Amino acid sequence: NSKLRHVEKDVLIPQIMRDRAKELCSDKVQAFTKCCQETGVLMVVKCRQENAALKDCLVGYYSDPSFYEECKAEYLKQREEYRATGIKKKRQKFTPNV
Repeated sequence: NSKLRHVEKDVLIPQIMRDRAKELCSDKVQAFTKCCQETGVLMVVKCRQENAALKDCLVGYYSDPSFYEECKAEYLKQREEYRATGIKKKRQKFTPNV
């Protein structure tokens, strides 16, 4: 059954999208993080370029309908697995290589 509840459409699938987009944009995440760590308080002013690049990358994935469908398929697979076994699979967390 591929019918989705409100919470699945509006919370769970977008959460998978955010996690995957961060992995796919990891180079920009690391560049922004490095800039923020180096500049400290002035990061708002000095890291605009890195922030804009990161935002463009993430928004590109968030607004892509095919990316949404990939994440939806991944969620449905996880849900089906859970319903079959009753064992919740731990979500993989993104860990930067710093």
